[in-house]
Amino acid sequence: MGIATIGVEVHPLDFFTNCGKIRFYCWDTAGQEKFGGLRDGYYIHGQCAIIMFDVTARLTYKNVPTWHRDLCRVCENIPIVLCGNKVDVKNRQVKAKQVTFHRKKNLQYYEISAKSNYNFEKPFLYLARKLAGDQNLHFVESPALAPPEVQIDLAAQQQHEAELAAAASQPLPDDDDDAFE
Repeated sequence: MGIATIGVEVHPLDFFTNCGKIRFYCWDTAGQEKFGGLRDGYYIHGQCAIIMFDVTARLTYKNVPTWHRDLCRVCENIPIVLCGNKVDVKNRQVKAKQVTFHRKKNLQYYEISAKSNYNFEKPFLYLARKLAGDQNLHFVESPALAPPEVQIDLAAQQQHEAELAAAASQPLPDDDDDAFE
């Protein structure tokens, strides 16, 4: 089980690219809606963002539009990536076909597992390319990752990827994102 964040934690995260080293200062503001806090204050001067939700908890996906709205209000025109985390967990509550917010807002979406490092680098590579204005930028060596805490099941991973591909081809629903009430 992961440890919930209270307040804000800042984690510098370095990646080495064909254009040199890039450092992301990751401000983990998770849980701010529960604990009050100065969420908007954390966003000031932000150059990019990752909005993360837990695929095993519907409420976290329901909060995505609020997080996106707040980010866009404080940080205009920054690249934003949406990530569904915990895809290694079996009891998924937010199915791939239900994840449509990123398509409505033209956001890049990745399914990741922080525990297994599955797709860990993808949101950072996307953001690095956007910030550098260079689609040919690539990572030349992996960051020093902690060893995976769990191994993701290859068959489950392939099933998730197939579900994502099928979901991406579906028409968007006319209703907004209140499907999880």
